[in-house]
Amino acid sequence: MRSNLIKFLLIAVSLYAIVYPFITEPPEQPEPEVIPEVIVEQPEVIQPEKPLHDVVLPDFAAIRDIATKKKRFFDFIKPHVEAENKVILQQRASIEIALMMLQFDESLTDVQSERVLKIFDLYKIDQKEISKESLKLALDRVDIIPKELALMQAANESAWGTSRFARIGLNFFGQWCYRAGCGMIPKRRADEAAHEVAAFKSVRASVTSYFRNINTHDAYRDLRAVRANLRAEKKEITATELTPGLMSYSERGEDYIEELNDMIRHNKAYFDEE
Repeated sequence: MRSNLIKFLLIAVSLYAIVYPFITEPPEQPEPEVIPEVIVEQPEVIQPEKPLHDVVLPDFAAIRDIATKKKRFFDFIKPHVEAENKVILQQRASIEIALMMLQFDESLTDVQSERVLKIFDLYKIDQKEISKESLKLALDRVDIIPKELALMQAANESAWGTSRFARIGLNFFGQWCYRAGCGMIPKRRADEAAHEVAAFKSVRASVTSYFRNINTHDAYRDLRAVRANLRAEKKEITATELTPGLMSYSERGEDYIEELNDMIRHNKAYFDEE
């Protein structure tokens, strides 16, 4: 009897061991740790803006010494300014000779007339006939711009040759244009604005455009009047005498004029260096 009981217990224990895994719930397994995906943002590759010209410019931004940078900039721009003034003096001489001949009742040759009418066209003088009055009007426009003034405006407007407009479009004078595709779109241009910053194929073209702008645009009529008075009084045409006539050149107005005059005074040593 006792042995049968022992056998029964052994069988019961064995059966319990067999069915135990099926009648009990397995312990909860911890959920696997979720490792957030780390997204590594690739830095945006900004492609350098390609120049709109083939001119090799000095790297003015790389010149750390201020005196050296100024000299390099003036040496780069000054020959073009001087060349433009030379051409203007030749044009002016043609006008003066034509005026003198008319004052003495002499007729102009066909070559002279053609040359004068071409100058009228360049300087936007709306006169179909060559007369004393039209020639006097031309003399107000066909005149030099002191190199000190042109150089200082170039330095100011182009940040000494380092601005985007100077590097990409050879625009050293901050000149605008109003035909789509005529130049570069300013990055901070207002949505309603339509102007662009003019682009040029050569430094000389940029300088020539600046001279034409000063000598023809109505905004600089006062500058031309002051210059004409200096001529009439046989006085020297100086940069600081003309700067007040540039009030419309910048939105800064009088502050711009004062800054130009300060720059002219502080850079005199560079103007006449060879």
